[in-house]
Parts: sequence; C-alpha cells; structure tokens
Amino acid sequence: MLFLGMANAYIMRTNMSVAIVAMVNQTALERDPTIPDDECDGYYTLSTNTTTHSISNEGSFLWSTSQQGYVLSSFFYGYVITQIPFGILSKKYGAKYFLGVGMLINSVFGFLVPLSANFGIFSLITIRFIQGLGEGPIVPCTHALLAKWIPPNERSRMGAFVYAGAQFGTVISMPLSGVLSEYGFAGGWPSIFYVFGAIGTLWSVAFLWLVHEDPESHPTIPHDERKYIISSVWGAAGVSSPPVPWRSILKSAPFWAILVAHMGQNYGYETLMTELPTFMKQVLHFNIKANGTYSSLPYLAMWVFSMVASHIADMMISSERFTHTTTRKIVNTIGQFGPAVALIAASYTGCDPYLTVAILTIGVGLNGAIYSGFKVNHLDISPRFAGILMSLTNCLANLAGLLAPIVAGYVIDKRPTQAAWRVVFITSACVYMVCCSIYVLLGDGTRQPWDNPSNDQINLEHKKNKKKKKKAKDIEDTVQ
Repeated sequence: MLFLGMANAYIMRTNMSVAIVAMVNQTALERDPTIPDDECDGYYTLSTNTTTHSISNEGSFLWSTSQQGYVLSSFFYGYVITQIPFGILSKKYGAKYFLGVGMLINSVFGFLVPLSANFGIFSLITIRFIQGLGEGPIVPCTHALLAKWIPPNERSRMGAFVYAGAQFGTVISMPLSGVLSEYGFAGGWPSIFYVFGAIGTLWSVAFLWLVHEDPESHPTIPHDERKYIISSVWGAAGVSSPPVPWRSILKSAPFWAILVAHMGQNYGYETLMTELPTFMKQVLHFNIKANGTYSSLPYLAMWVFSMVASHIADMMISSERFTHTTTRKIVNTIGQFGPAVALIAASYTGCDPYLTVAILTIGVGLNGAIYSGFKVNHLDISPRFAGILMSLTNCLANLAGLLAPIVAGYVIDKRPTQAAWRVVFITSACVYMVCCSIYVLLGDGTRQPWDNPSNDQINLEHKKNKKKKKKAKDIEDTVQ
C-alpha cells in the first residue's frame, strides 16, 4: 500500500508536467527576435519519422515560460509547508490517518484543476497549492511507518521498493497523460486530472481501511513475527518514545550530510521531472503522445535500477564485508554522480533526440541508487526519530526543489534554445556533484548516540536530578 501510495503521490505531482504542454499554446509565446525560430529545423526536415516529431494541436492558454514555472512549482509550496508539522504529529499520534486523509484531500482537489484553469492562472496555482498541502504527509509518514515495520537488514530492499513507487507512478503518469491529452474525454487534458483523481481517491479509502499503524496494533499478525519485528527494530528495550532531542539532531554531522544530499537530489530531480516534457516539446519536438512516452523512459530505468541496487546494497551489508556507512556512500555516489554526468552529456547532444533520450535514461536510471543511499539513511542513524528527520530533510529539500522549475523558467524565457537548456542541465549537474561530495565526507550509517534506548533512563534520571537541585535551590533562596 505504501508503494502504491507513493505512486499516486507522484502521479499527482507529475501529471501537470505533461498536461501543461497540452494546455499552453507554445508556438504563440513571445520569443526573443534575435533567437532563430528552430535551431534543429534542418534536422527534422531530413527526418523520415514525421509522425513522432509532428507539432500537435496547441493549447488555448498563453502562459509565458516563467508563468508555467510558477504553475509547476505551486504544488511544492503547499507540499513544503506540511512536512515538519506532520513529521512531528505522526510521531505523537501515529502516521496512518495523516497519510491517508492527506492523500484523499490531494486526490479530491485534483478534480478541480480543469475548472480552476479556466478561471485563471492564480486559481489554478491555488488548487495546486492545496494539493501540495494534502500530499505533504506522504514522505515523513511513510518513513515513520517503515521505521516501525522494517527490520534493519531489510531496509535497503523495502525502503527502495516503497520509494520506487515514485518512479512507477511517473512511468504510469507521463505516457498515460500524453495519451489522455490527445484522446481523452472532456477536451483531452482535463481527463488527466479526472482519471488520476479517481484512482487516488480509491487508494486513500483502501489505505485507511486495510493498513495498521504498527505490529502491536495489527489484529492478525502472528505472535512470533510481531516479536521479531519489535525486537529487531527497537532492541531489547522494546518500543519507546522519548522526547525529540532537537539540539543533538541539529549538532549531528550525519544528519546534515543527509540533508545536503537530499537538497541536491530534489533540485536535480525536480528539474528533470517538471521540465523534461517541456524540453522535449521545445527542443526535441516530440508531439504530446510521444512526449509522455519518452519522458517516462528515464523513470522506468530508475525504477528498475533502484530494485537492483537495493538488493546489492542489502547483500553488501549482510556479507559483513561492508559497513552500513560504506554501503550507503558507495551506492549514493553512483546515484548522484551518474545523473550529473548524464545531464552534462545530454546538453551537448545537439539535435539528436534519440541520443539525448538514451543518455538521460541511463543517467536517471543510475539515480535509482539513492533509495539505498541517503534516502534510507534516516532509518540507520535514528529509527525512533526517522519520520521527524525525514520531515526536516524533505521540507528543506523541497524548498530547493521548488526553485528548479522557477530557475529553468527564467533561464529559457523567450529563448528556448539548446544553449539555454544547457545552462539548466549543467546547473543541476553541479548541484548533484557538490551535494553528493558533502554526503561522502560527513555521512554515517550507524545509530547515533542520541537515539540509543539504553540512554533514555540515564537522561530521565539526569533531568529529575536537575529538577530536584533546582527545587532545592529555590527553597534555599526563599528561606534566605
């Protein structure tokens, strides 16, 4: 259910990236008169595959590239706001209902996207913002549930499987959105939001009905399985829920390493996820149906490779030849340097659309390794506070991520040329490499001292002693 929930979340997030290509009249947008109309005109004239590269019917909205950037990023403003609150609330009250109800809100408001677009760009931005608010709990609450259910030696596989739902959702969303834009009901692109809104609503109801918060609350789980999960996740001390050690977390170098890697990942990933369909329309000239299909190929590769990398990572850890720390750093380096190199290479492929797609598919495919790298590292360093740690890193990472479509929109505004897109791609590549290097230097895969259950009693007694001393001092001062 978490895998399918992550898929639904990314469907809701990415469907606008394809839909906006069909919604906007790209050929009617104002251009810089000094920029040639089509750098690749000669290449496509020689191409025999006129069906693939034909310019499809244009949309009715005249939104500039920078305005499109704001539409694409509006979802993330809402998404960012609810990260930390729901991370904290899920620890106190449980994650199940926040996740299920949040996704229900996201799905129901998806039905309103076509109507809001007809009222104007600001009403559309508002609806997408509300959808983002509803999707906010998905990652911190998923992490909180994984922390309660998944034993340490299975975290790479299970964590990668669940988060690979993001790529599965993208693979489903992009080509199907392209098909619905061209052949769908209600005028084409509006059917994208009706179909996926209905799917998301059904999943939300099923999740709230079928899923249980933890092994202890599950009514039919075998006793030996419950005992195994609790002992392997929480240790001999059993389930405990001490106060959040905020000061220790903020002083923790491994936490900052995860945060920086997460920020770099989101900036690079959101650049591709939100802008790739626009790039394929403006530069590679794929029609809307082919656009959705080719835009999804990199995420199909990422989904497949994330599964392969997760099994390799768990084998490395189980062999005891590699520590959790070494394993996380190796696979994360593959996962972030791979797409960085591919982005640089793709920016120099000229007018060859298939070579560009092939390079991006390989690079984004390698990016799947991050699900066995920094993405599950929260669970290694602090299983009890994993949901809160994820809410912190995911919040700040999405602040970085929401800048990606805005920056891209301004760079290519009125000049959708290869040179402008090269700036967008190389910027993302540099962010990937710098952030990954910091993770390699500071990252750690061991449970941190501030999350050691055996220290809870010592810390509690220390606090009691401090209170007693303070109370004695206050009495002494009063007597004097």
